[in-house]
Amino acid sequence: MNIAVRPPLTIRLCGPRGFCAGVDRAIQIVVLALKKYGAPVYVRHEIVHNRYVVEGLEAKGAVFVDELHEIPEKHRNQPVIFSAHGVPQSVPQDARDRNLFFLDATCPLVSKVHKQAMRHQRLGRHVILIGHAGHPEVIGTMGQLPPGAISLIETVEEAQAYQPDDTENLGFVTQTTLSVEDTAEVIDALRERFPNITAPAAESICYATTNRQQAVKAAAPGCDLFLVVGAPNSSNSKRLVEVASRAGATKAQLVQNVSEIDWNRIDPKTMRTLGLSAGASAPEIIVDRIIQAFGDRFDVSVELAETTVEDENFLVMRDLRDVELTVSDMAFVNGEPASQDAG
Repeated sequence: MNIAVRPPLTIRLCGPRGFCAGVDRAIQIVVLALKKYGAPVYVRHEIVHNRYVVEGLEAKGAVFVDELHEIPEKHRNQPVIFSAHGVPQSVPQDARDRNLFFLDATCPLVSKVHKQAMRHQRLGRHVILIGHAGHPEVIGTMGQLPPGAISLIETVEEAQAYQPDDTENLGFVTQTTLSVEDTAEVIDALRERFPNITAPAAESICYATTNRQQAVKAAAPGCDLFLVVGAPNSSNSKRLVEVASRAGATKAQLVQNVSEIDWNRIDPKTMRTLGLSAGASAPEIIVDRIIQAFGDRFDVSVELAETTVEDENFLVMRDLRDVELTVSDMAFVNGEPASQDAG
């Protein structure tokens, strides 16, 4: 009897990948609030940009709403949580006006950008925000300042065309999830035109975005395919796809789960090296399932392409620190560690 021989495949598994400390904290806040206050717990917008996470929290009793007025009167005493991306100042004010109990899950690094922008304004500078129009984080950051106090710039071309009222009093901040290289080009264009522009006191692009891009950049050369696990509305995940393409992967693709992999376009005769990473909102369990799916079709060996080790941990707010968080509470997103030999 002939036994089919699976073709060999090396998976370069990036590290760091997946959840960052800010995302992990935001998910913990929802889980802990459910344990302390019971269902329903309301969440304004997606807590993080990942449907798997959102659906898992919905199964536990979280209810996601677009705006605060959607919360029924009978549940006004239940907590409402603001997402990790941050919100304009008008949102917590609206919650106070409605006598809602709210918990702000904004990532501390996003809050830092808010403070940097407010500091620029306090010191008399017009603020330039480098970011993507319409992204929740950008909406939240712009909403920290009065109308007209902050201008959004997305590209080098926009930086070259920008005409401020006062060229000598400018300060900039950036969205935390941008491409490091693209953002550097925009900043260079601004500095060339406005030499006195003031940078934030600390880097705005967060450590997790930088670390994940560096790992992908190191792993991508020679990859026949590079998969990034993430949502299409996740800025940091889409940037990882771009980094993989620029760094030498033959093809790079964003997938939300195993079902989005087009196996008909993967030729086992030519596929030898797969790169694999995950955006900061993507749970490890999906990475595990992708490795297993390739292990069902190939003789897989996994190489860890690790460029740094992250040990950051952001505490939840005091209101929730008296609630115990167990491993089983987070099992719906954490999964099991990826096997080092999925074949």
